[in-house]
Amino acid sequence: MKTAETNPMNFMPWRRSGAGWRLGAVLIAVLVCLPVVSLVLIAFQGSAGLWPHMLANVLPTALKNTIILLAGVGILVTLIGTTTAWMVTAYDFPGRRIFEWALLLPLAVPTYIIAYAYLDILHPVGAVQGALRGLLGYSSPREFRLPDIRSMWGCIILLGLVLYPYVYLTTRAMFLTQAANLVEVSRTLGARRQSVFRQVAFPLARPAIAVGTSLALMETLNDIGASQFLGVRTLTPSIYSAWVNRSDLPGAAQIALAMLVIVVLLVLFERHARRNQRYATAAQRPRVMSPARLSGWRAASAFSLCLFPITLGFIVPAIHLCREAWKRISFAGISPRIWTEIVNTVAVSAIATLLVLLCGLVLANAARSYPGRLTSLAARASTLGYAVPGTVLAIGLLYPVGLFDRFWASGVERLTGNAPGLLLLGSGAALVLAYSSRFMAISTGGIEAGFSRIPPSLDHAARMLGRTSTGVFRSVHLPLSKTAIASAGLLVFVDCMKELPATLLLRPLNFETLATHLYGEAARGTYEEAAIAALLIVLIGILPVVVLSRLGRVKA
Repeated sequence: MKTAETNPMNFMPWRRSGAGWRLGAVLIAVLVCLPVVSLVLIAFQGSAGLWPHMLANVLPTALKNTIILLAGVGILVTLIGTTTAWMVTAYDFPGRRIFEWALLLPLAVPTYIIAYAYLDILHPVGAVQGALRGLLGYSSPREFRLPDIRSMWGCIILLGLVLYPYVYLTTRAMFLTQAANLVEVSRTLGARRQSVFRQVAFPLARPAIAVGTSLALMETLNDIGASQFLGVRTLTPSIYSAWVNRSDLPGAAQIALAMLVIVVLLVLFERHARRNQRYATAAQRPRVMSPARLSGWRAASAFSLCLFPITLGFIVPAIHLCREAWKRISFAGISPRIWTEIVNTVAVSAIATLLVLLCGLVLANAARSYPGRLTSLAARASTLGYAVPGTVLAIGLLYPVGLFDRFWASGVERLTGNAPGLLLLGSGAALVLAYSSRFMAISTGGIEAGFSRIPPSLDHAARMLGRTSTGVFRSVHLPLSKTAIASAGLLVFVDCMKELPATLLLRPLNFETLATHLYGEAARGTYEEAAIAALLIVLIGILPVVVLSRLGRVKA
């Protein structure tokens, strides 16, 4: 058996100091931050003639719509997420066990898919409005029609219905554990359940609610498909339009930087909430709250309250997609190009997932094995991409990727005399880089959480037996964190598969994924053609929901 004294690794100073792990962590953090730095450089290149046009015709409306949309979605997700989290935690009623995980199902539906589905469901000449007119005795849409869903209120409601699970997840975890002690004390002092929620549980859960709400708002800011389908002009489509329609990259970068300010404010808001949360719970012992049994009309009300967001946020659009997909398959079969798009989607998502997991392992192991300011800063900096909307990230990546492609082309031409094509943009590698930068936070956070459950004594024992840091990582950290790594990988894969804004901007020519196929068909109004792609995205999106519900059950 090798000992610490006889192990040859101990005679290699750079191996003992972990310089390789530290360097790897810093390089990954630099690559993740590169798009933001690049965005600033692009913006400073100026944009002649853009701003007068934007200030006169685009930005006032886009900024106003963005603020109204964020405010409306924020209020709605907070109401639905907090109320449902309290109901399934504090009360016991028929169906509660199912609602605990079913309330997460809308998370499987991307925002652009719910917008696409409801536009078809609530079309003035569609089945729903036709049935209503038949019941009320009207014969045409001119005599009676529902308010048009293509409006700000429609966008707020639909986004709120699919984004509330972010608040539900974080708030329920808080209700399950940290509120239990104080709730039980309040109950023994004679407080009623309603008073306990208003005076104890809700104030204690405010940081968790703020965290979930800020995540939902960042997803709202990142949205491009739903708001465009519903006719709401926000900042994100303005960036896309400035670059694609006006071919003005610096102008698009300037608008993206303005949007980044909103993101930074949201992140600061979330960080402030986390700081308060850590302070308030430092001395508490986690306990599970005992739910009170409901019966009669109270149980029926609780059941209806939980069923409502699931029905509108998942069941109705899922049934519609199944019906439309079956009609399409019965009429014309499955289009051959859908198979190519499935392969494209799976291939690019799988490559990005492997890359993100590899980088996440380096970052998490560097932070654990060599704790210090440098590795901690690298781990935190690598999460920056998740806070940056996909459109902003794609614009920021264009400059370094284009620079590399020009350098590569000139080098190959000098050597061979032939001009090669684009290497990164033409091959989809830029898309993989964008996915990796955007979802690195999921990988790093998930693997760090898995590592945190391993007692440091195991590391010490392995080092005493002569293992190097890399050996401890290979023999101890990896085997004991398999579940956390697999969960992080699954979440990253599904998020890559659903990502739309960065895919629209960075995909190679004639390269379609399920998300871009759906976006293109819905933009042309050919909804039935997109139903199969939408259904496939929803079905695959259910996978992380199952993982999240199982993890939540284990924690409970």
